[in-house]
Amino acid sequence: MRRLPVTLWAGSILIAMVVLLALWSWLIGAPYDPVAADASARLQGSSLEHLMGTDRFGRDVFSIILGGAQVALSVGVVAALIALLVGTPLGMWAAIRRGWVQGAVTRSSDVIQAFPSLLLAIVFSAVFGASPMVAAVAIGIGAIPGFVRMVRAVTARILREEYITAARSAGRNWFSIAWRHVLPNLAGLLLVEIAVTFSIAILAESALSYLGLGTPAPEPSWGRMLYEHQVFIEVAPMTLVWPGLAIAISVLGLNLFSEGLRDALHSRRS
Repeated sequence: MRRLPVTLWAGSILIAMVVLLALWSWLIGAPYDPVAADASARLQGSSLEHLMGTDRFGRDVFSIILGGAQVALSVGVVAALIALLVGTPLGMWAAIRRGWVQGAVTRSSDVIQAFPSLLLAIVFSAVFGASPMVAAVAIGIGAIPGFVRMVRAVTARILREEYITAARSAGRNWFSIAWRHVLPNLAGLLLVEIAVTFSIAILAESALSYLGLGTPAPEPSWGRMLYEHQVFIEVAPMTLVWPGLAIAISVLGLNLFSEGLRDALHSRRS
C-alpha cells in the first residue's frame, strides 16, 4: 500500500485550519463585532482581551481574520462550483460529440482564457459593483477553460478504452457511460482543479479588496486589511502580518494539497 505524499497531508492540515476559522465565524461567532470601531482601543498589541491586537479603528484583529476566512471560503466555493458545473459537462460534451461541437467549445474556452481571472474580476466589479460574489462569479468564469481542457482530454482517452466500446455495443447511451464510467475516473483530477481554482479565488479576492474592488468596507477582508494598514507597517506591523499570514496559509495549503493529490493520482496510475 502506497503512502500518501507528505505535501497532501501538509496541505490538508493547512486547509483544515482555514476551514475551522470560517466555521468558527459561522457557527460560534467572532469574539467581537468585526465592523465595530472603538477609537479608545486603536492599534493595541496582543493581549488576553484581544488575542491578535486591534487595528487602526480599534476593531479586534482576530474577529476580522475570522470574518475574512468566511469571505475567502465563500468566494472559493462559489468560484469552484461555477467552474466545475459548467466546465465539466462542456468538456465531456466536446470529447463525446467531437467535430464542430469540440471546435466551438475549444474556441470559446480559448477566448475566455485570453483574459486573466483577475482582469475579468476587475471588469465585473467595475460593471456590477464591488462585492465578494461578483468577484467569485468572475473568477469562476475565468476558471472554466481549465476544467474544459482537462475534462475533454481525459474523457477522450477514456472513450478509447475497450470497456467503453463494449458498453456502447450493449446499447448504453452516452449519458449512462459518462455517469458510470467517465465521472468516477475524473473525480480525483476534478478535485485537483477545484483546489487550484480555490487558491486563485482567494488570491484574486484579496488583490481586489486591496485595490478597493472586492469586499467593500467595513466588511472584513484580508486584502482590505492589508491596504488599510500598510501605512502602519512600522508602528503596528502585526496588523499586516496576521492577514498576510492568513492569505499565505490558505494559498500554500491549497497548492500543497493539489500538488500532493496530483502526485498520488500519478503514482496510482503508474
